[in-house]
Amino acid sequence: MPRQNRLRYLLAGGFQQLAWTEWGPEQGAPVVCVHGLTRNARDFDALAAALAAQGRRVLCPDLPGRGASDWLPDPMLYTPPSYVVALAHLLARLDGPVDWVGTSLGGLCGMMVAAGRNTPLRRLVLNDIGSRVPATAAERIAAYVGTRLVFPDVPALEAHLRKVHAPFGPLTDAEWRHLAEHSARRLPDGSITTHYDPDIAVPFRDAPTGPVDLAAIWSLVRLPTLVIRGAESDILDEETAADMATRTGVELVTLPGIGHAPALMDPAQIALVSGFLDAAR
Repeated sequence: MPRQNRLRYLLAGGFQQLAWTEWGPEQGAPVVCVHGLTRNARDFDALAAALAAQGRRVLCPDLPGRGASDWLPDPMLYTPPSYVVALAHLLARLDGPVDWVGTSLGGLCGMMVAAGRNTPLRRLVLNDIGSRVPATAAERIAAYVGTRLVFPDVPALEAHLRKVHAPFGPLTDAEWRHLAEHSARRLPDGSITTHYDPDIAVPFRDAPTGPVDLAAIWSLVRLPTLVIRGAESDILDEETAADMATRTGVELVTLPGIGHAPALMDPAQIALVSGFLDAAR
């Protein structure tokens, strides 16, 4: 069964709490799994349970403003450098070689950590994120993030998630319900909204239009890296993924019939990740 944990970290002159869900034996080789922009730690339950069964210690944090982690007092702090500050406190507790699985924003944070001198990361999985995000995809994200949505109940939220996250790929009814239950925050009147701070959208409003160029960060990453791409993804296009795969130590796997981003719940996807992480053990 998963364990719920918290730590305090210092950011912009104040202490905040970062929450994470932990699986597996505490003495196991650690894996940190970091979710996407509007998602949360419980997206990784299936993957974490499988890795824990193999003896791995799996830590799945809620990024600031999501899930059980504190909302930040200044919306302009909702940027990757702030997330990396929070995640660095978690890495400091582990104090040793760590594997990283990051979906979308979680992968971007992983690239930033991997690019640092003396990084504690050993192997890196980038789930549908790469060295460049096309302008059209960045604009699509900016258009929907931060919309304040209210639903009468969890099934209504689930119906919404099935629509907006259809690119995750074919999920079972139980998997969609799992995502909905862990995406729900109950309001005082009993209605349901999404389990993240809508103000995570604020930095997008002031961001320049155009593609997001992450090449400078990617150029500093020298870890064995698995790049997973949904064949229909608009975030990680085919050209960018192919260019990344020309580097020694980088493996690219494209999953047909999936967009942004593979849910990593399917047994074949779980086996793909676990096999890569186990390759050097």
